[in-house]
Amino acid sequence: MVAKDGMNYAPKGKINRVVQPGEFAVGVTALDHGHINGMTNGLIEAGATIKYVYDPDPSKVKAYLEEFPDVQIASSLETILDDPEIKLIAAAAVPALRSELGNHVLRSGKDYFTDKTGFTTLSQLEETKKVVAETGHKYWVYFSERLHVEGAVLAGELIKEGRIGKVIQVTGFGPHRLDKEKRPDWFFEKDLYGGILTDIGSHQIEQFLYYTDNKDAKILHSKVANYANPDKPELEDYGDATLVGDNGATFFFKVDWFTPDGLSTWGDGRTFITGTEGTIEIRKYTNVATQATGDHIFLVTKEGEEHLSVNGQVGFPFFGEMILDIMHGTEKAMTQDHIFKAQELCLLAQEQAIQLTSEI
Repeated sequence: MVAKDGMNYAPKGKINRVVQPGEFAVGVTALDHGHINGMTNGLIEAGATIKYVYDPDPSKVKAYLEEFPDVQIASSLETILDDPEIKLIAAAAVPALRSELGNHVLRSGKDYFTDKTGFTTLSQLEETKKVVAETGHKYWVYFSERLHVEGAVLAGELIKEGRIGKVIQVTGFGPHRLDKEKRPDWFFEKDLYGGILTDIGSHQIEQFLYYTDNKDAKILHSKVANYANPDKPELEDYGDATLVGDNGATFFFKVDWFTPDGLSTWGDGRTFITGTEGTIEIRKYTNVATQATGDHIFLVTKEGEEHLSVNGQVGFPFFGEMILDIMHGTEKAMTQDHIFKAQELCLLAQEQAIQLTSEI
């Protein structure tokens, strides 16, 4: 993984197998986004066996096998879906196609694990809700900016321990490097990627719901813009939104495609969490001009100040919890309601967003 390349962000963590070899088989398909490698890493570290990979583009399959050479090439998606050993399909399709693919997978009798965003329209979300209810299988979404960041995982643990009291406010910053010349054509077509608040904004809203323990929230205000890419008129290179949760906690976040070339990583992602008895700042991917490593927690409580550098120490428990949930019918990793609510709110934020002028 190249630190400056967010398209292929694929962290590796501690090995924490929850199943024996061959006990939990996975099929991989739709290799349209490099996040599929991160999803695969997490599953393998939790003990899953990646049995098959399929994509109609042989070059994508070849690139995937360079990272995961033990995986068999399937001749079609149906080959994977017809295999009774396969419990889960992992995919990173073009965003607008993720829901349709997921519905097909669910109806085949498998659970589905997609890169974020899982949906680009509210109608897609409503259709998949019906399919989940019909099939009893689960539609998982890879919210990597919490699930695959050790600092973000630890922050959740500290909150559950009561270290900062009740969380009353969260502020999230999600800048990304554009790498315009490396992006596929679909990345610049709004109908296909869904808009900036639907896409990378989905990470932010999921974190807010999780850290504040909210089941629902309202969009108070949102806005989007194309400030610096007139050659790509359907690209939104900036977006922000303000929300309030049902329990009164508030949230502001901004996302953009303006990471400077000189930054050591693809984005200086940060989350600021205010509680009634303390604060947490997560510096996810770097500590600018100080430490090139990520996963920094700055914790302030009545006992004092702490800087916790936890890269390589916490691990990524979501993947093992997801596997056990699929096997046992539980919901410890993440509830389906939480996934759907995070997706609904990012779609509403996108739908309601004010379009700012591109002339600054």
